[in-house]
Amino acid sequence: MGEDAVIQGHRVTRRSWDVAFTAQPEEVTHLRSAVRIHLTAWGLDDQVDTAQLCVSELVSNIVTHVGTGTPGSLALSTDGERLRVEVHDPDTRALPTLVDAEIDAEGGRGMALVAALADRWGVQVHDDHKVTWCEFAVAASAAPEGEPSVERADALLDVYATLKPPACSYDRESGRVRRRVEEESVI
Repeated sequence: MGEDAVIQGHRVTRRSWDVAFTAQPEEVTHLRSAVRIHLTAWGLDDQVDTAQLCVSELVSNIVTHVGTGTPGSLALSTDGERLRVEVHDPDTRALPTLVDAEIDAEGGRGMALVAALADRWGVQVHDDHKVTWCEFAVAASAAPEGEPSVERADALLDVYATLKPPACSYDRESGRVRRRVEEESVI
């Protein structure tokens, strides 16, 4: 899960995590929760809101511009200086762009929001897929290096990332139940 490195005189653990998903509007919520859990476990609490918002925008772009049901993956990584968020999808033609959205437009602001929040962002086009990414500067990880509880939490999060949440219908009442089940399963 981690690999030690020395950056600016501090020992830092490189961390990474990734998960496959199917582009559906409801997946955005699950991915945001996973981002929160991982960044908190890595001691990057101050990056949670920004990273979650960028993940929402990048994944929503796949749903909107590539299509519902498209296979994708989300990857997070940090080296102690930068947090990198990557969203992979198979369509090399639908490239994210910055547009000037009209004030009353219902969409078109996603990548402008990512560009405003991230220190830098870009798209890498490969033969069979593209990677839309953004990066944020972070302070050295607050999580203690080599701490057994952090290592166990990382391993547990990887296990839960492979599991699908229990099926619950999503209305007002079961929505609360579903959220509680998800939280308890992680805890």
